[in-house]
Amino acid sequence: MMAMFRSFVSSSNPLRPQAAPAEGIESQFSCPICLEVYRKAVSIASCAHTFCAECLQPCLQVTSPLCPLCRVPFDPKKVERSSSVEKQLASHKAPCRGCNKKVALAKMRSHTASCSKVQEQIANCPKFVPVVPTSQPIPSNIPNRSTFVCPFCGARHLDQQELVKHCMDSHRNNPDKVVCPVCSAMPWGDPSYKSSNFLQHLLHRHKFSYDTFVDYSIDEEAALQAALSLSLAEN
Repeated sequence: MMAMFRSFVSSSNPLRPQAAPAEGIESQFSCPICLEVYRKAVSIASCAHTFCAECLQPCLQVTSPLCPLCRVPFDPKKVERSSSVEKQLASHKAPCRGCNKKVALAKMRSHTASCSKVQEQIANCPKFVPVVPTSQPIPSNIPNRSTFVCPFCGARHLDQQELVKHCMDSHRNNPDKVVCPVCSAMPWGDPSYKSSNFLQHLLHRHKFSYDTFVDYSIDEEAALQAALSLSLAEN
């Protein structure tokens, strides 16, 4: 009777831990950015989310970094190597998606890089083809209009607001004439024109993001005509 009771309790207890299926273990220890098993895992202290150190690196270059997963602000100085994750990577095994051999998660990347069946799967992947014909430019040829480089010191990965704040904080008294990186990224921008007062230019010309108002697929004259037509229609 006692054995039957224990059997009933154990089968009906939803809190009883269940062993994770082998194929699900790899996904539990995968970086949400590259979708591969963690390599040199690091964790953000404020939200406890974990990433590959290399994947998180671009986020650490901006002035006010946000977690790529939850968008919570974090202090770059409070990103630490996750020793607990690395221990679990060394102790857990999962089947290779090519040869099905059980491999420690810590060695999964190096194994798949040399696994002939995985490499064959990659080679046989269908090439991307647009569903319908498109006139959009190839992505690699589109200028980066999301982040900019400071023309004074070369600080990188600054969005428009961060560029303004950075220049006001660090270069307020710099008299050098420089090219505006925001204007030069625009279709009508002149990459050789140097502003005589760059800070004033930033504050007056770039109070808003061009992305909100500008259609980059048309030239300046067409944009002006479209603005005039819209203004006349509203009045």
